[in-house]
Amino acid sequence: MKQSLQLRTSQHLALTPQLQQSIRLLQLSTLELHQELEQLLTDNPLLERLDDPLDHSLRLLADGAISQQAPAGDAPAEGPPQGEAPAADAETYDGPAADTESTTPDADMDWGDAGRSKNSDDEDARPQLEAHHCTLREHLMEQMRVTVLETRDRALVELIIDALDENGYLEESLEEIHARLPEELEVEIEELQTALSLLQSFDPMGVGARHAAECLALQIKRLPGVPMVTRRMALRIVENHLTWFAQRDFNKLKKALLCDDEDLREAQAVIRQCNPHPGAAFASDVSDYVVPDVIVKKSRNGWQVSLNNDVMPRLRVNAMYANLLKQGKGESAMGAQLQEAKWLIKNMRQRFDTILRVAQAIVERQKNFFSHGAVAMRPLVLREIADTLGLHESTISRVTTQKYMLTPHGMFELKYFFGSHVATEAGGEASSTAIRALIVQLTGAEDPKNPLSDSKIADMLGEQGMVIARRTVAKYREALKIPPVSLRKSL
Repeated sequence: MKQSLQLRTSQHLALTPQLQQSIRLLQLSTLELHQELEQLLTDNPLLERLDDPLDHSLRLLADGAISQQAPAGDAPAEGPPQGEAPAADAETYDGPAADTESTTPDADMDWGDAGRSKNSDDEDARPQLEAHHCTLREHLMEQMRVTVLETRDRALVELIIDALDENGYLEESLEEIHARLPEELEVEIEELQTALSLLQSFDPMGVGARHAAECLALQIKRLPGVPMVTRRMALRIVENHLTWFAQRDFNKLKKALLCDDEDLREAQAVIRQCNPHPGAAFASDVSDYVVPDVIVKKSRNGWQVSLNNDVMPRLRVNAMYANLLKQGKGESAMGAQLQEAKWLIKNMRQRFDTILRVAQAIVERQKNFFSHGAVAMRPLVLREIADTLGLHESTISRVTTQKYMLTPHGMFELKYFFGSHVATEAGGEASSTAIRALIVQLTGAEDPKNPLSDSKIADMLGEQGMVIARRTVAKYREALKIPPVSLRKSL
């Protein structure tokens, strides 16, 4: 094959480092943004953060004593040496406050309250220590120490406690526990049964059960103030007919128990007082809290959208290093870090400006939702917002992912306001979110003795002009975690 040289002209899109950083910051959530910022602050000494989250924390010395020195955020700012002029803000850093008349670096990227007081009261000065979380095992072991006296019995009860799962159920059978014990201990299966019975008398009620029926039965036996007849009927239900009770097949239950609606209703009320997961209250799961990026409030001029200042970092360029670079005393590496710091400040401002613009456009199109609730949600797609703001759909998708809006109706992700549409008889469109809200209203107002089926809900929506199939209703109902008609029926 003959080799030759050819000259071609082509066009391609090249992403500069600044543009790559802007895209990455835009798609990060609030938590991920602050984690990224902490790493950038560590790597770049020319970048400073004014709102240090550790300003009000206690600082310990090497010997363990509490430091009485003021935190770094409360210390007075060091000015330039005498005889030297302060660094010019427009040349040293490029932040959101660059268009103001301020000549101090503190004005750069300072989106918080300038008059925020640094004087903390006595309550803020106290160390905030998290209380010790008591686990299920610790709770049971504490009861065992004051109840069981014999060392051998304590060891057997502790052995069973270690075999419990997070819900308080005994995962292994007594036979399996007995089989893995050394023969020289000479432990009989009856001793394990006695230890299990002792454990089942501990708090919380139902702990140590081997299945759901036993767990409910243990609690029903210990519930106070229950008539003997009702207690016996409830025990018969959970021990022999728990499947029928879960399926709400009340006709079979009445025939098997030879009772009427009133007796079955009283037994049902007793069973509902029980907790099928007695150990779940001691779980150590930490709740995830969502901090809103934008806040929507009602004003005289309509709905107003504002950024949440608590999630907006206050950044600036280090004045001392900026002066050194301006006087030509810095290294070339510091010049690159200065440019990176200016890029970050500019991209951070652009990120929050884009979030605010998108949120304002969403609120403008979903005014009926903020005034009347989810039933008034209108169909909205990403392209509509992108065309309005002159942005790409991918940018709108990044902005609306893991960004949250605080409204009078609650906290919502920005993607919540986008949804598909369903045609109406009048030729218009209805949002799928509004249809879900209507399904919640219909099922919430239904007769418990005669709940609405999916077909009936579809017919009722059709009467309101929304053409929707039964399978679509079933899909929306399952997404809303609403049980089927058979499980919503009651006496």
